[in-house]
Amino acid sequence: MWLIMKLDGKLMLITGASRGIGRAIAIEAAKNGADVILNYVSDRSKPLVDETIKKIREMGRNAIAIQADVGNWEEVKRMKKIVDEFGKVCCLVNNAGITKDNLLIKMTKEEWDDVIRVNLSGAFYVTKIFIDHLIETKGSIIYVSSVVGQDGNIGQANYAASKAGLIGLTRALAMELARYGIRVNAIAPGFTETEMTAKIPEKVKEKIIARIPLRRFALPEEIAKAVIFLASDDASYITGVTMSISGGQRRE
Repeated sequence: MWLIMKLDGKLMLITGASRGIGRAIAIEAAKNGADVILNYVSDRSKPLVDETIKKIREMGRNAIAIQADVGNWEEVKRMKKIVDEFGKVCCLVNNAGITKDNLLIKMTKEEWDDVIRVNLSGAFYVTKIFIDHLIETKGSIIYVSSVVGQDGNIGQANYAASKAGLIGLTRALAMELARYGIRVNAIAPGFTETEMTAKIPEKVKEKIIARIPLRRFALPEEIAKAVIFLASDDASYITGVTMSISGGQRRE
């Protein structure tokens, strides 16, 4: 049986790739024939990224890691110089994101600014800096939004606003960049088994699962497979779409 390599020979850049969904996307991309650039931000994430790179190279694909805060314009520009020497990005996955949850009445300006800076401005910065690659390769862009960006959530006004902003950015850029042959889509994952959701108290988790028809959280690999589909030629006529991957989670 032949193995179909959906991204054979393409170069994918994934922001926030040290763990969770980002790491799963990197591994799934390599399985499908892509070379991978893994962006990460903190020194403590370096061992995790190195481990992922080793795994990808064992698959016969090439991979490098680049440390940069995507919410810092100067650091993203420096990242671009390194990538220019490695190759031309065909698939850009804007996955980097943070949470700083608080009720609006208690939320500080810094909590608001930090989340918007990384989650929304960071996605703009990376797209803006790498747009020349994507025009040259007629590439694809995928923004990792969230069901929280679609439905909202108590205590996450900053996060919800940033993720809703990515959906708007997706729609606008899909129209703007189609003339260059660039497709732009988003995914909106529901609750997924990651380090972040592992911190949710068990009673709260039970209430969340009760609203999910499939009665479980997603696995990172399940989210990653949707990204690979959108990045591949199998999705050649899909642009401007936000794909909800939530197990059928019901709105309140």
